[in-house]
Amino acid sequence: MSTPGFAGKQGRVHPIVQYPDPVLTTPCAEVTEFDDELGQLIADMFASMAAADGVGLAANQIGVSRRVFVYDCPDADHVRRRGVVINPVLVEVPLSERRLDDDEEGCLSVLHQFSAVARPTTATVTGADEQGRPIEVTGTGLMSRCLQHETDHLNGMLYIDRISTKARRRVLKDHAKELENLRL
Repeated sequence: MSTPGFAGKQGRVHPIVQYPDPVLTTPCAEVTEFDDELGQLIADMFASMAAADGVGLAANQIGVSRRVFVYDCPDADHVRRRGVVINPVLVEVPLSERRLDDDEEGCLSVLHQFSAVARPTTATVTGADEQGRPIEVTGTGLMSRCLQHETDHLNGMLYIDRISTKARRRVLKDHAKELENLRL
């Protein structure tokens, strides 16, 4: 299936990789070529994210180990933000300025499971756009959570790595049941 993706390119919908696939827990390679192949990957990522009804998607979630994520997500003021960040680096917020939000978080790669994850209410990532130009993206509310969640993915970390052992066991047990139901 193809669908309008990014910058006029048609995006092809890819299946979302599910935990425990090792591509999700291995840090992704830095992007060094800003070419048509990257543009097609971005279009495919937007199409795949839309088909899965997500607000963010990292390249490794469609099996591509490259430091790229896309987002289509509202911020705290309910303004829809849409874009791509390549080679993102999360800017650390000083502890004295950090405010946490302990809200429910889920992941397209951990089907239908949610758990509370404490994350800063504001986040900033630096990186590059699709042409390789430097960018900085700051988000609040869900957009903040998205920037942090997707950057974690590219570093080989999932939200389940940020929750208690007990909560993680519950999420993974229920996730295994979801995967089994899909196979039936």
